[in-house]
Amino acid sequence: MSAPRIAIVDYDLGNVKSMINALSKVGAQPILTNSRKEILSADALVLPGVGAFSHGMQQLKKYNLIDVIHSFASTNKPFLGVCLGMQMMFDRSNEFGETEGLGLFSGDIKIIGVDLIKQQRLPHVGWNNICLPGNIKNWENTIFSEIQGNTDMYFVHSYAASPLLNTEILATTLYYDHAFCSAIMRGNIYGVQFHPEKSAEPGLLILKSLIDLA
Repeated sequence: MSAPRIAIVDYDLGNVKSMINALSKVGAQPILTNSRKEILSADALVLPGVGAFSHGMQQLKKYNLIDVIHSFASTNKPFLGVCLGMQMMFDRSNEFGETEGLGLFSGDIKIIGVDLIKQQRLPHVGWNNICLPGNIKNWENTIFSEIQGNTDMYFVHSYAASPLLNTEILATTLYYDHAFCSAIMRGNIYGVQFHPEKSAEPGLLILKSLIDLA
């Protein structure tokens, strides 16, 4: 049986080398591409991303990727947004002025709430745990099925998602005393604010679960 073909959206943003290496390590055949044909024929899709929301959306428009992303999302094949890739799945962000997103999930991207008096700083960089939200009892039948609650993942960000629907929150994370949404899910579409490709064995287990779905 051939390895699942995982398309990684190529729009000149994101830590694609680490993602390619991680997907290869867990038995996938990663393909870095902005070709509509290659994306739609892939077994799963990863939308990576690092940087500002407005720049990310500008790059997706530059490479005519918005329509093909929506087309893939309408299939039953697994689709994972990572960091900025997750954020762009939402309606809009107020980072450097309001920018419209892909609108795959309802909600906004906002700066993480911090208390400067308590010297709580941004960006949120480093290892932090992901927790089961109150709306679900376990992560069975999701890409988190092989990990435990309160598992540490690697984060680098200052903005986070505020989903309109709590039922689409797959995980939360506490930064100082502020809880934010660190993962989302609806059907075949997932998003993670952390970087699974940089999160050692637990991150690889998540990517392995993604390709198992594929």
